[in-house]
Amino acid sequence: MSGEPPRGPRWLTGAGSAIRRTPLSRPMDTVRRELPSLLHPLRPPDAPVGVGSVDARLHERLEEGYAVLRVDRAAGADGRDGYRFRGWCGDLKVSCAPGPTRLTAPAVGLGNLTQHGLYPSEILRGIQHWSGNQGELAAWINSARVQHGDALRLIVWDDTGYELPWEAFWVPPDQEHGLPGGLLGALLVLTRWTTVHDGDQGLPRPTGECRGSVLAYLHRDMTDDSDVFAPYLHRTHPEMTSFLQALDATDREDPTGLVYMGCHGTYGDAVMSLTLAERTWAEYNSEGMRVLGRDRSLVCLNACHSGRFVNNLGQGENALRGFAELFLRKRAGGCIVTAGEVGDQDARVLIKRLMRQVAGRPDLPVPESLRAFRAEALGNFGGLAGIPTTRNDDGHVDAVGQKRVMRLLYAFTFQYYGHPLTTLRLVTERGHSAWGEGS
Repeated sequence: MSGEPPRGPRWLTGAGSAIRRTPLSRPMDTVRRELPSLLHPLRPPDAPVGVGSVDARLHERLEEGYAVLRVDRAAGADGRDGYRFRGWCGDLKVSCAPGPTRLTAPAVGLGNLTQHGLYPSEILRGIQHWSGNQGELAAWINSARVQHGDALRLIVWDDTGYELPWEAFWVPPDQEHGLPGGLLGALLVLTRWTTVHDGDQGLPRPTGECRGSVLAYLHRDMTDDSDVFAPYLHRTHPEMTSFLQALDATDREDPTGLVYMGCHGTYGDAVMSLTLAERTWAEYNSEGMRVLGRDRSLVCLNACHSGRFVNNLGQGENALRGFAELFLRKRAGGCIVTAGEVGDQDARVLIKRLMRQVAGRPDLPVPESLRAFRAEALGNFGGLAGIPTTRNDDGHVDAVGQKRVMRLLYAFTFQYYGHPLTTLRLVTERGHSAWGEGS
């Protein structure tokens, strides 16, 4: 359910506004595999990092194959709201100041993807145009691809709140080195990050393996989502109060690997407008969620707008707040969210496919499963050379073509915040993983 009014005529038949999904139960004793830190902290603990921060002294030295793109708010010479970015990957660096092609770009955000407003093909073409204006960035990305190939891991730390669609960024081909072009989130492993307003405020730390059962809240419209977790140990709550109590109860010895919420979400221009399952951001913020701190569970928020942020000026702070930041601050091991509104039927198909891919490959890091998920959607679309037009030759809206584009873009609305190496291993009722290994 969207918190925004319709922007225009309904161009598709069939309803479908909010996105819903849930968490479930948990398993036996788990041994968390701590990975060596691949992000070496070189900044002092008091380094200023925040919305629009210019002097964000971040971890400068990364392990081989890792790249960071830092995007901050900045006003251009004409005073208009824009952004600057800095990227580094070993000796490869890029830096661009705000300018006339680095403004807020509200028309390219995937939050525009509704059945009441902009044509999906126009959103996709708009993203293509926006991407084409970022030539320096595209060249840096391709240089990193040349150097590291499929081993490249890109962390996009975006504190603008402008909803720039990095997963759908168009990367041109590099014919000299035989690199294909395409959409960034389907070409390589991409994770997002945001400033988490805790004592660290640095890049994501290694989480290792999120192992255990599923703890879920499922809205009554979405109870069939639990079919995805049928092979695994899971607890599903139809009521929010009991779910939150379970999320705060650490008396159970068995760990929780995945916290899953399938529900409606809303969004507006203030933090009070952010809701999940009719509970406000502030109400969730007051919860302890001690299970996350103990188990570092992966969180999946299958709810419309769960990945959107607002600048919380109304409550006296210049800080981006949203559900991704909230659950990461509560110590989630990673967070899968949605960048906008997804129709109910499409959401069920997509989230089941995505969660089967993530849960079915416990050896594969979560963002790699997401990359494969997007690449499959792009393959099903048939490539980017022939984007449907808004209208056929007879002047009627090409509804079939628009649905095809919408289905493609839906796959790119699922975003992951967290460490690039985080994995998920769900266990069965006997405390074993789906691959038959003991707990």
